[in-house]
Amino acid sequence: MITRRELLKGALVTAAATILPIDLKAAQRKRALRIAHLTDIHVQPELNAGPGMAHALKHAHNLKDKPNLILTGGDLIMDCFATGYDRAKLQWDLFMKVLADNTNLPVVHCIGNHDVWGWDKRESNADHASKAVKKWATDLLKMPRPYMSVERAGWKMIVLDSTHPNGAGYIGKLDEEQFDWLKQELERTPARTPILILSHIPILCASAYFDGDLAKGDNWQVPGSWMHIDARRIIELFVKHPNVKVCLSGHIHQYDKVEYRGITFLCNGAVSGAWWKGDYIGTPPGYGVVDLYDDGTVENQYILTGWKAAS
Repeated sequence: MITRRELLKGALVTAAATILPIDLKAAQRKRALRIAHLTDIHVQPELNAGPGMAHALKHAHNLKDKPNLILTGGDLIMDCFATGYDRAKLQWDLFMKVLADNTNLPVVHCIGNHDVWGWDKRESNADHASKAVKKWATDLLKMPRPYMSVERAGWKMIVLDSTHPNGAGYIGKLDEEQFDWLKQELERTPARTPILILSHIPILCASAYFDGDLAKGDNWQVPGSWMHIDARRIIELFVKHPNVKVCLSGHIHQYDKVEYRGITFLCNGAVSGAWWKGDYIGTPPGYGVVDLYDDGTVENQYILTGWKAAS
């Protein structure tokens, strides 16, 4: 006859046998890369934004466990979407100087809507015209084009260009040329290589629903400029490639994490908080620290910089 103690002992052994392989797997994984994801910096000469950007870079450098790489998430300058050439150049000059003076880490850039000059104007000066649309930003940031891929430490990072003209404004989506490129990029990537997706506008997020009064009657009305309008098509593509592990974004200036169909979607707040005027809807100024592991797993922390708004 089996005693109660023996039954309990057997149950504990069975439970241990079930849990142990999972614990061993976690213990055996190795971190491949630590990334500082700095998005929505919105640097400008006003509101101490230059020192604030420098503070964020120094903060990342001074972490006890220092990152190996910086990813920027777009909206690097306050705005050149609707400004004149001289104002746009002033902001870009400031961004490039602060970046050069405050980091020696490799940087992979992503551009946002505020980094695009010239959609709503066409100046006659030939030099100005040559810098119109996204070329100015991609030239300064040494990007071959607004979307691209790079490989680091066994991971592939795919940078997307979310921002496309829509009348007098913009919308979050991929045009057909870029979507076809993305399909080919995923197909040519070995299934064992984990993939990180970097975009400015979130492909999917939760916090966009709470940025303003978007509950209209019995319906939510989230603008297509706040979250990818083609999210369904993109996610269906990602599901065909299970090595797509994580999607990083900014734009919303809030921190959130969504797990959907095996993919982690991270919206990593904003270095500028509320455009250098404090916290934004409960998210203080900060940046993401993203740990990528050799088994394709991902961990993310939102790190507060402690930067205070200019008085």
